[in-house]
Amino acid sequence: MIDTIGRLRRAVDQLSHVSALFPVDTNLTWTMTALNTANTWSEWAEIADSGTTKLSASYAAVDGHITAIMIETVSEADTIYEYEIAWGASKVIIGRGRFAGETKFQAPNTTERYWAPCFPAGQLLYYRLKSASAVADTCTAHIRHHSD
Repeated sequence: MIDTIGRLRRAVDQLSHVSALFPVDTNLTWTMTALNTANTWSEWAEIADSGTTKLSASYAAVDGHITAIMIETVSEADTIYEYEIAWGASKVIIGRGRFAGETKFQAPNTTERYWAPCFPAGQLLYYRLKSASAVADTCTAHIRHHSD
């Protein structure tokens, strides 16, 4: 039997929820690092803040969603960056983004909002980054997320 009411409640919850923040405090950062080769993905790295807290720790027992990613700083103002967010050992992609430093575009895009699929409880969460320059560019960002 299809649980129509349960499915409708889940849909409403996805549209109206209070997002959590990662990192969870102002003295912590999350830094993404690109490979030092232009337009080449970095290795996958687990999403962890500067205090070594992993985003996946919030989802050990519940499914989760990434609501948005906001880029806070970039190491190179005159380049374009791309990233991917994934879960699990097989790196199932749940989000992609593209942004630029402040001198590259007239109005740089620094916030990505998602309608991404959920990621299952107990899975590790990863990112990888590439940039148009041939140095190991970095950016700091924060993630808005919520449980399913």
